[in-house]
Amino acid sequence: MTYDLYIGDRTFSSWSLRGWLMLEKFHLPYRAHLVGLYSGTMTADLAELAPAALVPVLRTPEGIVVGETMAMAETLAERHPDAAMWPDDPAERATARWLCAAMAAGFSTLRRDCPMQLRQVNKGFAVSDALQADLERVEELWNHARAVSDTDGPWLFGRYTLADVFYAPVAARIVGYDLPVSEMARAYCKQTISDPAFKAWRAEGLKVTYDPVPYDRGGPMEPWPESD
Repeated sequence: MTYDLYIGDRTFSSWSLRGWLMLEKFHLPYRAHLVGLYSGTMTADLAELAPAALVPVLRTPEGIVVGETMAMAETLAERHPDAAMWPDDPAERATARWLCAAMAAGFSTLRRDCPMQLRQVNKGFAVSDALQADLERVEELWNHARAVSDTDGPWLFGRYTLADVFYAPVAARIVGYDLPVSEMARAYCKQTISDPAFKAWRAEGLKVTYDPVPYDRGGPMEPWPESD
């Protein structure tokens, strides 16, 4: 009973990271297939999965094609209740779904101004008022999750859930652009990038070289932080 997961370039595809973490972190069997997101072959690579047109895409063992990470998350959680992908408590579960939906639909400035890249840290990045508003909203939701779950960590609802899957690329953006956030938020970002699954994803992505490099802003850079 193995899933097929179609993903884009690991260093840059934030949505692909979410799809992969759903399977990897909850120990669901899968095969990963790399789609040519930056090589120009994505349309051809996804042709057999129509009408899917973006990564990630999930194909179930029965051949059902599921696009969009929210749909993938709900499908996997429904099919694998023992994996406990959502929090057990109803209030926490509803809140986690809210956070995931907010991530899927919002934070447009953060996405546009700070596309995910896992190569290095961009220093001296200028934060606009709109970007600052997105960061404050992210922290508000993270604080709300902790209040609802009455936990001090390490994850948003104590243990790892789909909410942490959805916010992993946000944490990577905060780290990758050295964005101004509170110490609590920064600790959560460090927790995210230190997780073995995240580190394995990043390491695999760094095996690929690019010329030109996507999202290279040409400004001052620092190495990606070493993580425990």
